[in-house]
Amino acid sequence: MASEPSQAEPELPSDLPVRNWPQRIYHVSTIYLDFNRTTPTAPSVQEAMHPYWSQHFFLPSQQHSLAQAVNESLEKARESVSFLVGCDAFEIVFTSSGTEANNLAILGAAQNQPAGHLLVGAIEHDSVLGAAEYLSRQGWQVDSVPCDSFGRIDPNSVTERLRDETAMVCIQLANPILGTIQPIREIADACRNRGVRLHCDATQAFGKIAVDAVSLGVDTMSISGHKFYGPKGSGALYLRGGLKLSPICHGEPREMGLRPGPENIPACVGMGAAASLASRCVDEVEATFQELNERLFNGLYSHLGGSVGSSHESGLRLPNTLCIELPVNARKVQQIARRLVVSTAQANAPPDEMTRVLQAVGRTEQQVSRSLRISLGWTTSREQIDRAVEMLVDACESAGS
Repeated sequence: MASEPSQAEPELPSDLPVRNWPQRIYHVSTIYLDFNRTTPTAPSVQEAMHPYWSQHFFLPSQQHSLAQAVNESLEKARESVSFLVGCDAFEIVFTSSGTEANNLAILGAAQNQPAGHLLVGAIEHDSVLGAAEYLSRQGWQVDSVPCDSFGRIDPNSVTERLRDETAMVCIQLANPILGTIQPIREIADACRNRGVRLHCDATQAFGKIAVDAVSLGVDTMSISGHKFYGPKGSGALYLRGGLKLSPICHGEPREMGLRPGPENIPACVGMGAAASLASRCVDEVEATFQELNERLFNGLYSHLGGSVGSSHESGLRLPNTLCIELPVNARKVQQIARRLVVSTAQANAPPDEMTRVLQAVGRTEQQVSRSLRISLGWTTSREQIDRAVEMLVDACESAGS
């Protein structure tokens, strides 16, 4: 008989960030600096998931002992995610992604009441904007909350736009393009004073900074596993205790009756293992990110001087994120430095997220075309930063010649 599953705590390497990951995951000559887009699944997370693909394949709702052991693993994963989020385990609903969590929080709340008024931040993720657009077609009034040139939303701007019929406000915790961290606590206070629900997309914050949903005062918060070295297809929604939502899909109820169908146990276990790893090293990686970010900006500035525009001194922001404006077209630079994986605005219609965010903070078309987003990860080293600076400077000179 197969042994009962266990979810051992992943061993935390003593030299975090884990310097040997790039060689195991990427071509040795490639420098990956697009971690806000996605992260590799940590080796210890892969190991934790492995038994649940075949050996421990049972449904946690089954009544026999092997299935109950799988259910225990599911609940242990829920506890690990709740510890990362700063809440109780019963307040965590597993989903397939941060996108689903955003949709469940917004549409699940809207189903409980007649059409009302919804406030949405100007630089939210597509999944939040898409859910808001759907509600607008159902008779809801949807307004946008503007931000300043650094992407920061003034809590007073939220307060001024609240109405008697306002049912929900949606403001992200951290923006993946600019790195801006919003004053969520102050916004939450304004919403709580008016009895308005606050949803916070926090998918970009975990694994980079410490997050405490209870201290922030939010009602719902979305989490995405592949943003902090967990598997793709894993996510969760923090649902403040006592708050009610309606399911947006229907069938045999799971996850507090909010999601139908069998749980994706490997993904949930993997997300739990990633959450445990992130919880244990967040302070160290945050300090490392800050050091490397400074090294990156100073290196570029020393070679390119005042031609490098940046939100570097814009106040509170993600320590791993740098959005800079180059002296030449950023897509051309990216094509030249093809061994460097970074993000640029795409010349597509409709605008991609980077274009939309930069336009929302007042960047011109030319500025958008010259903008480059670099996001560091646990595997980023000083050597990679120095090499990235060299590659970008060389590419700028080639693109401008």
